[in-house]
Amino acid sequence: MSLRAHTILVFDSGLGGLTVLREVMRARPDARFVYAADDAGFPYGRWEEGALVGRILAVMERLIRRFEPDLVVVACNTASTLVLPALRARFTVPFVGTVPAIKPAAERSATRHVAVLATPGTVKRDYTHELVRSFAGDCRVTLVGSSRLAGLAEASLRGETVDEEAIRAEILPCFPADDPRTDVVVLGCTHYPLLADVFVRVAPWPVTWLDPAPAIARRVVHLVGQPLIGHEGDEAGLAVFTGRQEVSPELVRALAGYGLPLVDAEPMPVA
Repeated sequence: MSLRAHTILVFDSGLGGLTVLREVMRARPDARFVYAADDAGFPYGRWEEGALVGRILAVMERLIRRFEPDLVVVACNTASTLVLPALRARFTVPFVGTVPAIKPAAERSATRHVAVLATPGTVKRDYTHELVRSFAGDCRVTLVGSSRLAGLAEASLRGETVDEEAIRAEILPCFPADDPRTDVVVLGCTHYPLLADVFVRVAPWPVTWLDPAPAIARRVVHLVGQPLIGHEGDEAGLAVFTGRQEVSPELVRALAGYGLPLVDAEPMPVA
C-alpha cells in the first residue's frame, strides 16, 4: 500500500454528488478529496447525447491534468449510463460509476414492485433498461423520469425554501394506486438523497428509498485499499466549479458541512 494519501476526484453536473462524496469520505477519511461540479453544463438531461459525451471528456481532461487523481468517481447517473466506456477508453485512471441500483432493489422487494426515480435521460437510456431485464425480470418496474427534482435539490442545498407539494407531484408516479404496491424506490440521481427527508414526509405510503452511495464507497475501497491509519483528516477537501463566478455564504457553509472547507471560486470554463 502506498504511504501517501490517495487523491480521489468526485465528479457531478452539480451538487448532487455530495451525497456520494460523504459516503466515500467516511470510507477513506485519509484521502485528499476534490469535488468537481460541472455547473456550467447543469442539468445534463437537456444535452444531446453526443454533445454531452464530448463535454464530459473535455471537462475530465482538464480535471485529470490539474489534480492527477488516483481514482475518479462519476457521481452522476446520467453521465455514468452514457459516458463511462468513453472515459475508460480515453484515460488510464480507474473510474467508478453511479448506475441505478436495480439489482439490490429487486433483491429487497417483497411485493415485487419497485420504482426507479431518475432523470428523464437516465430513464430512457438503454443501459437502464438492460439492468431491468438482467436483474428485475420477475418484478414490476415503474420508471419515473423527473425533470424538476435535481433543480429543487440544488435549491434546497443553497438554503432556499422548496415547495413540498412540487416534490410530492414529482415522486407520485412512483406510487401507482393498483396492487401490488411499490415497496422500494431506487434513487437514480445523486441529487435525490438531498431531499430524502421530504420524500419520507410526502410519500403516499412508507417505502425503502435505495441510495447507491454506500455501495459506491465500498467499490472505491476495493480499488484503492483501506485507509491509512492515523492520517484521518490530514487533507482538506476542495470544491471546484466549471461555471460558478462566486459562491454564496450559504453554499460555503453547506460545502464545509460536506468536508469541503476550500472552494475554488474561479471557474474552470470548458469551450
